[in-house]
Amino acid sequence: MPTLKRVFTLRMDDEIFDKIGVLATREYRSMTNYIEFVLLQHIQKIEAEQGPILVPKPKDE
Repeated sequence: MPTLKRVFTLRMDDEIFDKIGVLATREYRSMTNYIEFVLLQHIQKIEAEQGPILVPKPKDE
């Protein structure tokens, strides 16, 4: 069963891109998977400190 995930582009300097690649390799992850992992960790940290992040529902639902 296919997953429905949104995709977006990151614009960053080559040096930052390369550093993310090094960190991803250290964790045995792809760059995409590592970026997702880091963002999820950050969201969990913020929610632990500040409570759930409430996302408004679209008006068409």
